[in-house]
Amino acid sequence: MKETAEDFLGEKVRDAVITVPAYFKDAQRQATKDAGVMAGLNVIRIINEPTAAALAYGFERK
Repeated sequence: MKETAEDFLGEKVRDAVITVPAYFKDAQRQATKDAGVMAGLNVIRIINEPTAAALAYGFERK
């Protein structure tokens, strides 16, 4: 995913906010965060997909 994001943006990606399904347990969230760190990302936050959708909706309305 890091490479895909870098290809799309045309620049290096260092920081990331990662979305996970709302039903993920804490261990799954931690594993996702650990995978991001292993990929070389500074994982700023893990958020639920419904929360991400609400944020995106709010950004588009401004």
